[in-house]
Amino acid sequence: MSAPPPAPTGPVGTAGPAGSDDAARAALEALRSEIAKAVVGQDPAVTGLVVALLCRGHVLLEGVPGVAKTLLVRALAASLELDTTRVQFTPDLMPSDVTGSLVYDARTTEFSFQPGPVFTNLLLADEINRTPPKTQSSLLEAMEERQVTVDGTPRLLPDPFLVAATQNPVEYEGTYPLPEAQLDRFLLKMTVPLPTREDEVAVLTRHADGFDPRDLKAAGIRPVAGPADLEAARGAVAKTAVSPEITGYVVDICRATRESPSVSLGVSPRGATALLSTARAWAWLTGRDYVTPDDVKALALPTLRHRIQLRPEAQMEGVTPDSVITAVLAQVPVPR
Repeated sequence: MSAPPPAPTGPVGTAGPAGSDDAARAALEALRSEIAKAVVGQDPAVTGLVVALLCRGHVLLEGVPGVAKTLLVRALAASLELDTTRVQFTPDLMPSDVTGSLVYDARTTEFSFQPGPVFTNLLLADEINRTPPKTQSSLLEAMEERQVTVDGTPRLLPDPFLVAATQNPVEYEGTYPLPEAQLDRFLLKMTVPLPTREDEVAVLTRHADGFDPRDLKAAGIRPVAGPADLEAARGAVAKTAVSPEITGYVVDICRATRESPSVSLGVSPRGATALLSTARAWAWLTGRDYVTPDDVKALALPTLRHRIQLRPEAQMEGVTPDSVITAVLAQVPVPR
């Protein structure tokens, strides 16, 4: 299982009264229908983005060029009543180009802070691995602390705040691999695969009918969820019950990754916390108020794959983080 299964289809439209769990769930499920107007398939990636919104996390989308990674995030942004900004990461991008900087005002003879594109609700960090580590690190504080510090002054970011970053896994020239500390800041790493033949035919048919990926309004995408829906949904997720057996199951999975002979660095306690959070959000999205072992299994790969470092000899033998996690899930006893 490379990603969580798609969420169940729900009613499409704006949410009902704020604070209603069912209305909030319906609004978030409606995101899938709106995004489908622009993106064919990729349901697991869409679900991952919704889970990240519920968990106040961030998402790394990895896939070869041309599989609609950027379009997917843009369609999500168009479906939400949230402020969005896109930053194209390049080798000459400076940290201040992301966080903002102090600008001298000749009229007042004082410096004033000019906010950068990070001051938004949904930040699309396109091709994040094309910028040097110095600029990549400018996002660390924003992603973890929900603030940026410029000239010694911390400035809070809006809430909600989500970074959706994209990267190409096959092109290494002119790229800077993300350090482990930054990878660990991403709640989920979603792989965006090539489409099936059926989906690819549907993509070409849409383009033949005049679909323009640069004009999402013409595709009929409209906002179907907003901050009130997210706040209600997050409150409901926080009430989703987690039994001691499930907590122990999550811990056993993460500890087993550390003991794998193919792994030099396994999942940390932060990763265990992330898996519990994503499983909880997935349980609520599927209409339950309690977490099951299947919820944990469904989110294990996208939540843990980027938190594992393999030994060089294991990589040479073709071992992948996904194969390690799959083996761990098969070995760790499932609570009943």
